[in-house]
Amino acid sequence: MRSIQKSPTEEEADLSGFQLFKKLDPEEFNRLKQEKTCSLYKKGSIIYREGSRLTGFFCVTRGIIKIFKTGIDGKEQIIRFAKKGEIIAYRSLLSQELACTTAKVVDEAVLCHIPYQTLLFLIRNNWQFSHHMLQIVCRELREANEYITDIAQKTVRERLAEVLLLLKENFSLDHQNTLQITLTREELANMVGTATESVIRLLSEFRQDKLVELQGRKIRFIDTQGLRRVANI
Repeated sequence: MRSIQKSPTEEEADLSGFQLFKKLDPEEFNRLKQEKTCSLYKKGSIIYREGSRLTGFFCVTRGIIKIFKTGIDGKEQIIRFAKKGEIIAYRSLLSQELACTTAKVVDEAVLCHIPYQTLLFLIRNNWQFSHHMLQIVCRELREANEYITDIAQKTVRERLAEVLLLLKENFSLDHQNTLQITLTREELANMVGTATESVIRLLSEFRQDKLVELQGRKIRFIDTQGLRRVANI
């Protein structure tokens, strides 16, 4: 299921920078270090598939991971992208359900696998850790509610503008105001919940309106406030 390269560096296997683990005492953090397993994954690798039984959750220490569901027609619905400092596969693990999404590597990544028993130990022994996990789950639920509302009430044009702003918030811009993640038009369409042709047409309109500049898969922001107005934020 996984395509693994060489072992990650010591720095890439370090979880001390994760906000989730900041409140662990030395003994708890030492157990976390001993029981984690870190691996380097090539672009295109599948970390886990929808419907699989998970044995733990993953901490992303490098790269970008695409989290998506597959519809009955085989089309992807992208739920989110996870980057350095974020965790994935925790909701299905906590609920003891089969994985409800698939995770695929977009940029070469390093992930650290934390076994389920380690998670249970930390939840039972550290209320601050448990509280932080609850906050993460609640935030995911809020984002899901917002997405459902957007699908029901916003036009495709508004949703595309909002998705671009969300990507800007999550992945930032470089010194030339270019988005620091490159996605295919199909992937953008799968985030927005529309046809690829619609995204191609709307991006062309955004370019004509001088909201963005396009260079292949790269998107350069020209008028962020204009995008906010289009997104009706």
